[in-house]
Amino acid sequence: MSAKQYIWKDRKRILGMPISFTKYSLTQDRLFCEVGLLSTKYDEVLLYRIRDIGLSRSFGQKLLGVGTIILQSSDKSTPVLELKNIKRAYEVKELLHQQVEEMKLARRVRVGEYMGEHSPIDDIDKDEDIEA
Repeated sequence: MSAKQYIWKDRKRILGMPISFTKYSLTQDRLFCEVGLLSTKYDEVLLYRIRDIGLSRSFGQKLLGVGTIILQSSDKSTPVLELKNIKRAYEVKELLHQQVEEMKLARRVRVGEYMGEHSPIDDIDKDEDIEA
Protein backbone atom coordinates (compact mmCIF):
# COMPACT_ATOMS: atom_id res chain seq x y z
CA MET A 1 0.00 0.00 0.00
CA SER A 2 1.53 3.30 -1.07
CA ALA A 3 1.65 6.43 1.04
CA LYS A 4 -0.66 9.31 0.17
CA GLN A 5 0.91 12.07 -1.89
CA TYR A 6 -0.17 15.31 -0.23
CA ILE A 7 -0.45 18.45 -2.32
CA TRP A 8 -1.05 20.64 0.74
CA LYS A 9 -1.11 20.23 4.54
CA ASP A 10 -1.76 22.70 7.35
CA ARG A 11 -3.28 23.06 10.80
CA LYS A 12 -5.93 25.34 12.18
CA ARG A 13 -4.02 28.23 13.68
CA ILE A 14 -4.49 29.94 17.02
CA LEU A 15 -3.14 33.49 17.07
CA GLY A 16 -1.47 32.70 13.76
CA MET A 17 0.43 29.71 15.17
CA PRO A 18 -0.26 26.05 14.20
CA ILE A 19 -0.82 24.81 17.75
CA SER A 20 -4.31 23.32 17.48
CA PHE A 21 -5.43 19.70 17.13
CA THR A 22 -7.14 20.29 13.79
CA LYS A 23 -5.22 19.13 10.71
CA TYR A 24 -6.12 19.63 7.07
CA SER A 25 -4.60 17.85 4.06
CA LEU A 26 -5.23 17.68 0.34
CA THR A 27 -4.45 14.88 -2.08
CA GLN A 28 -5.13 14.78 -5.80
CA ASP A 29 -8.73 13.62 -5.30
CA ARG A 30 -9.71 14.21 -1.64
CA LEU A 31 -9.65 16.79 1.15
CA PHE A 32 -9.15 15.50 4.69
CA CYS A 33 -9.96 17.08 8.06
CA GLU A 34 -8.77 15.53 11.33
CA VAL A 35 -9.97 17.06 14.62
CA GLY A 36 -9.03 16.06 18.15
CA LEU A 37 -6.27 14.71 20.35
CA LEU A 38 -7.57 11.87 22.51
CA SER A 39 -10.82 11.37 20.63
CA THR A 40 -10.36 12.12 16.93
CA LYS A 41 -12.93 12.80 14.22
CA TYR A 42 -11.94 12.25 10.59
CA ASP A 43 -13.82 13.81 7.66
CA GLU A 44 -13.04 13.64 3.99
CA VAL A 45 -14.66 15.09 0.90
CA LEU A 46 -14.14 13.86 -2.64
CA LEU A 47 -13.03 16.93 -4.60
CA TYR A 48 -15.42 16.36 -7.49
CA ARG A 49 -18.31 16.76 -5.02
CA ILE A 50 -17.31 20.30 -4.03
CA ARG A 51 -19.81 22.77 -5.48
CA ASP A 52 -18.63 26.12 -4.11
CA ILE A 53 -15.51 27.53 -2.47
CA GLY A 54 -15.66 30.71 -0.42
CA LEU A 55 -13.17 32.69 1.65
CA SER A 56 -13.86 34.68 4.78
CA ARG A 57 -11.36 36.90 6.62
CA SER A 58 -12.28 38.86 9.72
CA PHE A 59 -10.25 41.88 10.77
CA GLY A 60 -8.41 39.76 13.36
CA GLN A 61 -7.67 37.08 10.77
CA LYS A 62 -6.26 39.72 8.43
CA LEU A 63 -3.96 40.97 11.18
CA LEU A 64 -2.74 37.41 11.81
CA GLY A 65 -2.38 36.54 8.12
CA VAL A 66 -4.98 33.76 8.10
CA GLY A 67 -8.46 33.12 6.71
CA THR A 68 -11.31 30.60 6.66
CA ILE A 69 -12.15 28.65 3.51
CA ILE A 70 -15.80 27.54 3.30
CA LEU A 71 -16.57 24.55 1.08
CA GLN A 72 -20.10 23.61 0.00
CA SER A 73 -20.36 20.05 -1.27
CA SER A 74 -22.90 17.48 -2.38
CA ASP A 75 -21.42 15.05 0.16
CA LYS A 76 -24.27 13.99 2.47
CA SER A 77 -22.09 13.49 5.56
CA THR A 78 -20.17 16.78 5.10
CA PRO A 79 -22.28 19.31 3.15
CA VAL A 80 -20.28 22.24 4.57
CA LEU A 81 -16.63 22.07 5.59
CA GLU A 82 -14.78 25.06 7.01
CA LEU A 83 -11.01 25.15 6.95
CA LYS A 84 -10.50 27.62 9.78
CA ASN A 85 -7.57 29.97 10.29
CA ILE A 86 -5.51 28.77 7.34
CA LYS A 87 -2.19 30.44 6.49
CA ARG A 88 -2.13 31.92 2.92
CA ALA A 89 -5.87 31.23 2.64
CA TYR A 90 -6.32 32.87 -0.77
CA GLU A 91 -3.55 30.74 -2.32
CA VAL A 92 -5.00 27.58 -0.75
CA LYS A 93 -8.47 28.50 -2.05
CA GLU A 94 -7.08 28.83 -5.57
CA LEU A 95 -5.20 25.52 -5.24
CA LEU A 96 -8.43 23.83 -4.11
CA HIS A 97 -10.34 25.37 -7.02
CA GLN A 98 -7.76 24.07 -9.49
CA GLN A 99 -7.82 20.55 -8.01
CA VAL A 100 -11.64 20.47 -7.89
CA GLU A 101 -11.87 21.43 -11.57
CA GLU A 102 -9.24 18.83 -12.54
CA MET A 103 -11.14 16.09 -10.69
CA LYS A 104 -14.46 17.08 -12.27
CA LEU A 105 -12.89 16.93 -15.73
CA ALA A 106 -11.13 13.63 -14.98
CA ARG A 107 -14.38 12.05 -13.78
CA ARG A 108 -16.46 13.69 -16.51
CA VAL A 109 -18.78 15.21 -13.92
CA ARG A 110 -21.35 17.65 -15.22
CA VAL A 111 -22.90 19.92 -12.60
CA GLY A 112 -26.35 21.31 -13.26
CA GLU A 113 -27.66 24.17 -11.20
CA TYR A 114 -31.35 24.33 -10.44
CA MET A 115 -33.64 26.91 -8.94
CA GLY A 116 -35.76 26.08 -5.91
CA GLU A 117 -35.09 24.59 -2.51
CA HIS A 118 -36.03 20.97 -3.20
CA SER A 119 -34.38 20.54 -6.61
CA PRO A 120 -31.50 18.08 -7.09
CA ILE A 121 -28.09 19.60 -6.50
CA ASP A 122 -25.80 17.59 -8.76
CA ASP A 123 -26.48 16.07 -12.14
CA ILE A 124 -23.65 13.58 -12.42
CA ASP A 125 -23.30 11.97 -15.83
CA LYS A 126 -20.16 9.84 -15.99
CA ASP A 127 -20.68 7.27 -18.71
CA GLU A 128 -23.38 8.70 -20.89
CA ASP A 129 -22.84 11.22 -23.69
CA ILE A 130 -25.64 13.76 -24.06
CA GLU A 131 -26.56 14.70 -27.61
CA ALA A 132 -28.18 18.05 -28.28
